[in-house]
Amino acid sequence: MADTVRKYEQTKRVNSVDRAIRILDHLVQHRERSMAQLAQHLGAPRTTVFDILRTLEERRMVQRDAASGLYSLGLHTIELGYGAVRSFGVRRTLAPVLQALNEELDETVHLTVLDNQEVLYIDCYESSKRLRTYSVIGIRGPLHCTSVGKAILAWLPAEQQKELLAAISYERFTEHTIVTPMDLMADLERTHARGYSVDDVEHEEGVRCIGVPVFDHQGGVAASISVSGPTQRISWERVPILAPRIMEAAAEMSRRLGHEHNQ
Repeated sequence: MADTVRKYEQTKRVNSVDRAIRILDHLVQHRERSMAQLAQHLGAPRTTVFDILRTLEERRMVQRDAASGLYSLGLHTIELGYGAVRSFGVRRTLAPVLQALNEELDETVHLTVLDNQEVLYIDCYESSKRLRTYSVIGIRGPLHCTSVGKAILAWLPAEQQKELLAAISYERFTEHTIVTPMDLMADLERTHARGYSVDDVEHEEGVRCIGVPVFDHQGGVAASISVSGPTQRISWERVPILAPRIMEAAAEMSRRLGHEHNQ
């Protein structure tokens, strides 16, 4: 009887933790949600969700707006996020090269890794210019229309690439967004052939980005970097001038991760 009770209590605790994580994930995607919406998302009773939200609120993981009653992520999630980024080995190893590239070009540079079916931005150095793209550390982005996403996709093993191409939602962000697997595959072939990807105003209006993959000691894609800025400065004429320098930086990053170019 005692063993049965212990197993029940353990299962209950695991379910609560799982539901808490799912609440946080849902708030990342939707920013604000009512308790009723969260209960519907979890398929759980409101009383159960209320208890979880109360605990999360006490720990500053979520916050409730008194006027609307809507829940959003709390300040402690920011603290945890920055702590994770600071301790992330790839970021720590590659940061000096990324910073040097930013200082040389004075354009915003990003470092990303593949996270399920998206890219996760783990580091950034902004341009000093008034008109610039800004830091998005901790944010996820689509694979099909960002230079960092396409730089990763183009060098993935064929089977993994095929699976991701089938799973992508192909959401349209601008009139230039690639929205079909066939068009994306053609773009990835061009990317692989020239050694870098281009987000040609595909994700954000007025912004063009150049992306390059970073490889690990086994030759797999470990990350990707990008240089981004307004189209006035990163014109199509300037892309082939900037790309070789970005590729050099990515090659240095790959060496720092143990990759040998001729392996």
